[in-house]
Formats: sequence, structure tokens, C-alpha cells
Amino acid sequence: MAMDIGGTFTDFVVIDGEQQGQTSSGKVLTTPANPADGVLDGLRRFVAELAGIEFLVHGTTVGLNAFLERKGTRLLLVMTEGLRDAYSIARHDRKELYALRYHKPERLVPRRDVVEVVERLRWDGAVETPLDPQSLEPLFARIRDEKVEAVAICLIHSYVNPVHELELRERLRAEFPELSITLSHEIAREWREYERASSATLNAYIAPRVERYLATLEQELGKLDVASPLYVMQSNGGITSARRARAEPIQTLLSGPVGGTIGGAALARSTGRRNLLCIDMGGTSFDLSLVVDGKPTVSTETELEGLPVLMPLVDIHTIGAGGGSLAWLEAGGLRVGPQSAGADPGPACYGRGGTQPTVTDANLFLGRLDPGYFLGGRMTLDEAAAERALEGVAGQVRLNTTELAEGMLAIINARMADAMRTITVKQGIDPREFALVAFGGAGPMHAVWLAEELEIGEVIVPWSPGTFSAWGMLQTDMRHDVVRSFYQPLAGVEAQTVAATFDSLEAEGAELLEQEGVGASDRYYARSADMRYVGQEYTVNVPVAETVSLEVIDTSFHDGHHLRYGHSTPSAPVEFVNLRLAAMGRIASTAPTYQAPTDQADPLLGHRQVVFAGQEHETPVLLRQHLRAGTSHAGPLVIEEDSATTVIPPGHTAALDEFGNVLITRA
Repeated sequence: MAMDIGGTFTDFVVIDGEQQGQTSSGKVLTTPANPADGVLDGLRRFVAELAGIEFLVHGTTVGLNAFLERKGTRLLLVMTEGLRDAYSIARHDRKELYALRYHKPERLVPRRDVVEVVERLRWDGAVETPLDPQSLEPLFARIRDEKVEAVAICLIHSYVNPVHELELRERLRAEFPELSITLSHEIAREWREYERASSATLNAYIAPRVERYLATLEQELGKLDVASPLYVMQSNGGITSARRARAEPIQTLLSGPVGGTIGGAALARSTGRRNLLCIDMGGTSFDLSLVVDGKPTVSTETELEGLPVLMPLVDIHTIGAGGGSLAWLEAGGLRVGPQSAGADPGPACYGRGGTQPTVTDANLFLGRLDPGYFLGGRMTLDEAAAERALEGVAGQVRLNTTELAEGMLAIINARMADAMRTITVKQGIDPREFALVAFGGAGPMHAVWLAEELEIGEVIVPWSPGTFSAWGMLQTDMRHDVVRSFYQPLAGVEAQTVAATFDSLEAEGAELLEQEGVGASDRYYARSADMRYVGQEYTVNVPVAETVSLEVIDTSFHDGHHLRYGHSTPSAPVEFVNLRLAAMGRIASTAPTYQAPTDQADPLLGHRQVVFAGQEHETPVLLRQHLRAGTSHAGPLVIEEDSATTVIPPGHTAALDEFGNVLITRA
């Protein structure tokens, strides 16, 4: 089974291996004060035999939220003497060149908390100055006096030779056994000191909170007699053990949203639609990603709020737009989001004390949500509370309540469509060549309007879209990424040298998989190289076959450079920067399958008035679990299911395919 914590709801997907892969799903409200409470509540509610759980994977946003909300731990950053300002100075580029009020992104560690130690390595890893134990005394004193919980260590050239970082960790552990220690070479074994320091600092910043959360959750699962080890979804699209996730919590930053992208890749394989634009609209955020030629797009670095992070990860673009996004006024104009009502108090219609109107309140008022069938009837929505919240803002902008509700949806749709253009049109990608996959609790309600904005011809709403990210976590394997700095010109290196380096990386990856209990027969590997033209700053990642051919690598680099930047220079000299290997292990889990309805029940639940473009329409309401493959229905139409509601406006048609997906096209 899989569990995914969101900002508003925690999602569950349970696959019964004894019932031919029969799949069920459910949602409970997230418990922000202690996310583990919501997880345990859902386990008790949706799993009859907790001791019978054979496989358990978890997507968590604990680390990401700690970073975004700046609620991580107090820490110190340790750097080589003379280099303490490298982290503060950062790079000299400005992300917004013409912004008159540009502010440099705030660092997680202020300059006063960067501590120097005496040591020095040369560029090739040779020791120039040994680590001086006397220089550690000021560091020990500050940890002791200021009750520091975590330390990040980034020493010059440690990505080539980590001897001094390892020695410093040993000395720190001898003095402070409970201290959380992050070594830069274990988090980002790559060149570029600032980026490596930034990655190590971010890991150390969230480490104590993630460590405590996962340790507590494992203890509570043990009390419930759950025998299965706990696995955690990673940002790279694979899973790892909770033990490994506690050691490198930075790998969990995007673990929730990535599950949806992996689910999209599985959907591409089953349906034959190779290019998908995946949108995940939940209660708090709107996450976007691409599946190109059947595979998620992956990068080797990213930026979070202006701070660089070196790690392989699935490309996810996130904005603050969800069902809980609040409507508010600024200079007399209506705004929607990014502020969210979250799970507590939640939208006004939840009846938990919320008074400001949200996107969910607007959808309810317009008839697009059934107040008695939210979460399959497990939660009743308060229509009167939603209307009162909307009226409070409508009077201030001189609109009637219906105009305000539709205006709110138009604003949030425009924000989401602009985010979709960011990862498509602005990257030179034509969105009309993609199908739109809509999931999350609110995604299927807005999908048709978003597709219209980008002229996308087909919308796919998968089975149980509200828990699709959790389902995606069951479609992936164990994964560990290892990297080796390999600064060599292509023309001056032997293929055997490249192959030998990859062999050593494969041995390292095999050891990591063995520690996770993955047998040799279940291991497989993917090789790649970061390459660039001589004189360039940034790289293009190129796949490398098991049999190394420098000619093939050279051609692949030029092709990849042309694909990304629109040009290439095949005659120009090329160089390697890093060699990478993804070590993966197959996980024995039951693949869920679509269960077609066996009864002959009529899917029609009834009719209700739903507002489209200012006009009320008598709209059929269908129950998805009774829809049959091959049938189609003309809009306007509302399709209800436990995890989400799908809205099809006039002028569109919805059909069910053999995989249980709802396909929406213009009539």
C-alpha cells in the first residue's frame, strides 16, 4: 500500500494481492501539528489487517514544508579556512535582471554561523594542509554553548577526497553523539563549492525534523504490528528505505508530487500515449510535470526559492494554487492564492471555522460539488457557510455571488495555465502535442478549462484521481544515484578509462542496493555523463551504453545540445564533467489493475443545477464506479467518485476506455 501526505488530505491506496490486485483508495484530513497522526488514522480506517501489510511506501512533505516555512533547525556550516564567504557570496548572476527591487535569496545559514577550520586539499585530492584539531575548539564551543542541533560540513575539494570531512565527523561524534551531521561529499559529490555547500546546508536544515518524523512513524507502525519495513518515495522517482531517507532527507523534498509523475509514466505505458502533461491540483498546491516519450523529464540540479540543490530529481514545477486557495482583495482587485486555508481550518464549507472564501467554496456554490457526496459521503459540506463566505467578498467588489464564484475560478485557472506555459511554451515545447492528465482532488474539476487555455485536445482523468500520486508510488523501484567527478576532454581520454570508472560506480551502487536487501538478480543500472563544450559553464546529461563508445557519446552530446538549446557545433571540442549511475532494484509489489464493474447498475445518480458561463444547466450526475468501457456521455456532465469530482462543461464529451480512464474531448 502507499500513503501520500498533502497539504489538506492524506491519501491511501491499498492493493489486495490475495484478491487479484483489487485496489481501493481513501482520504483523511492531514494533521499539520503531527502528520503521523493522519497517517495512522488512515491506516486504521482503510486496512482491516494491519499485520498483513507486505509492502508500505510513503510520500512525505515534512522536509519540504520545513524548508518552505523556514521551520528547520538551527545549524552551523563548517568550511575551509579562508572560504567562509563562499556560501554567502554565492554566484554573481541575477535571476531578475531588470527588477529594481531585487533581493538576494535569503540563506539558510547567516554569515555569523559559518565556522572555519584549518585544512586544505588540492584540486586532485592531495592533502596540502592536514586537519588541525586545535582549530576545531571554537566549533565545539559554539555547538555546546548555543545548543546547536545540526552541522553541515563542506570542505574544499572533498568531492575528490573526503578524508578531512570523515575525520571531522568522527571528532564531532566523539564529542556530541546526538548531533545531526551532514557531509557535503555524501549529499553532492560534485564540483562547484557554492552549490555543494547549499545542498549540504539544506539537508542539515531539515534533517532533525525528518529524522524525528520518520523514526516516530516507524515506532508507531511497530506498535500496530505492521511487519513491513517502511519505504519512502524520493525526488529522483525511486524509493528507498526509511533508514536511508533519515540519513539523506534532502532526497525526500519532492517525494509527494513525484509520485504523480511516475504514475503518469505508467499511464503512458498502458495507453500508448507517449507525451503527457501531468497536473496535480490538491488542496494547497498545483504541481506540474512532463512525460516525454514515455519517460519523466529528469534533471541533475534544481533551485528552491533561489537556493541551488545538486541531486537527480524529476522535474516538478509547483505554484500555490489548490482547492483551499483563498480569495482576497488587493488595491480593490480580486486575488486568489497562493495563501491557502489548508486542512485547518480548511475551506468555509468544511465547517471547521474557516470564514474566507476558497476555490472549493466557489465550486460548491456553482453546483459542481455534491455537499452530501464529498469523499464518497464520508464528509458533508456546508453550502450555507460557503455562500456566506462568498457574499462577504462579493459585496466589496460589487459582484453578485455567482459572478464572484466564477471569477475566482477564472483567476485560479489563469494562474495554473500560466504555470503550464512555463514548462511547455517557454521551454520551446508545443503543449498541443501532449495529452493532459488531470489528478489530485481538485484537478479533474478544472482540467477542461486548462486544456482549452493551451489548446490541448484530450484530457485523461485516471482511476481514483484524488489518490493518483499515492498509486504512482507503487509503480516504481528502489533507486540510488551515485556520481563521480570526471573532468576530462573527450579527445584525450580512453574508452577503457571511462568504462573502468563506471564499473567502480556500479560496484558502489550494488553495495547500496545490497544494504537495502535487493538481490543481485533484481538489480539494474542506467549510466550517463554530464558533458559540455570546452569553455561552457553548464552541462548536458547524455546516456551512456554499457559498452562505452566515445563516438556514440560525442554524437549523443551534440544531438542533446541541439535539442535543448536549438543549436550545436559538432566540430567543437567536448569534455566530460561528471559520470553518473542510477542503481535500481526491482520491488516485488502487486501491480494494480482496473476492475470493470460486474453489475448492471445505472450510473445515473440524478440531476442538479450547475452553473456554466453564468447560466444554470440541468446537469446529469454519474457515479464513476458504474461506468462501462466504451460508453460515452455528452456534457454538461458531473462524474462523482470517492476521491474526486470530474466536471465536463457543455460542448465536450466524456468516454471510458478499457483501462478505466475518463477521456474528455471537445464534442
